[in-house]
Amino acid sequence: MKAGILGGGQLGRMLLQAAANYTVDTFVLENDEHCPAAHLCHHFVKGNIQDFETVYEFGKNLDVITIEIEAVNIDALEKLEQEGVRVYPKPSAIRIFRNKILQKEFYQQHEIPTSPFMITKDKAALQTAASFLPAVHKIAEGGYDGRGVQILEDENDFEKGFDNPSVLEKKVAVKKEIALIIAADDKGDFTIFPPAEMIFDPHLHLLDYQLSPANISKNILWKAEAIVQKLIKSLKSPGLFAVELFIDENDQVLVNETAPRVHNSGHHTIEANYCSQYDMLWRIMLQYPLGNTAPILPSAIVNIIGAEGYSGDAYYEGLPEVLKMEKVFVHLYGKKITKPGRKMGHVTILGNDYNDLAHSANKIKHTLKVKTN
Repeated sequence: MKAGILGGGQLGRMLLQAAANYTVDTFVLENDEHCPAAHLCHHFVKGNIQDFETVYEFGKNLDVITIEIEAVNIDALEKLEQEGVRVYPKPSAIRIFRNKILQKEFYQQHEIPTSPFMITKDKAALQTAASFLPAVHKIAEGGYDGRGVQILEDENDFEKGFDNPSVLEKKVAVKKEIALIIAADDKGDFTIFPPAEMIFDPHLHLLDYQLSPANISKNILWKAEAIVQKLIKSLKSPGLFAVELFIDENDQVLVNETAPRVHNSGHHTIEANYCSQYDMLWRIMLQYPLGNTAPILPSAIVNIIGAEGYSGDAYYEGLPEVLKMEKVFVHLYGKKITKPGRKMGHVTILGNDYNDLAHSANKIKHTLKVKTN
């Protein structure tokens, strides 16, 4: 089996680590030959994942192809699909979820609960939206890891808005934010991982740490699972999808965004669940049975982020101290250069007590710093 991955970042790296358990010949397409995934695949191809001819030539002799980032050439994937290459998820699904306008319209069309929204073509269109504030302005395409998002509290914030097609979402009074990863195979069978509860850094808009399974009531869990089941049935695409959801102050569950790929919110599954999200995607692509999503132990994740004020060759201050901790698993992504806010790795912590998990997460956050020599 020849399998290709578009993108060579840390998600591709961890996907390739899981591929070692299967008989599969792996190919990666990425512009940077020093990317995190480059040395783990059998065949590395340097090229632009957004260029039609490059993606088509890369994929035409493969059996199966997937993505680790949405910014890919979808037209090339559609042509490959027509010629018999299996693409996970379907290009039609990637097209919906890479564009926040199409994504919100998909939720609306299929009656999937989400926050009220309006579409703005440019910054001038915001002038008619005063009554809709406070709201969150999200650029339709190109936003990633907190970029392309602006919170608009009142009319004085209009200048922060985007002069490109965007979605203006009514701000939700969020009590908790959770993520559910759902896996669907070619037969239409699916399975859902236990939810992760996400705690964000308010400045970087990046995941600060998370706990899993989320500390939520059974009633809210059932609501969330029903929503992601409806979403995947409406989508009609096999693959692995990470659905981020808000729980508001009235315990209503709303879909925030969906990623059509392996996701940061599922890193803990490598050690904490019987089947990881990465192993699950290989099972789907190789057309094997879906895996067991049950947790072995509760877990927490801390992102290792480049420290403010440091740019250059990465040095991991405090790494030996963290490696001494019990039931702690350190993942470094192999990025040689650090810069403020860059994802450089993550740490997974296992344990039965949620207070202990949160305490360990906080300790790691203040111990492990990515600086420069």
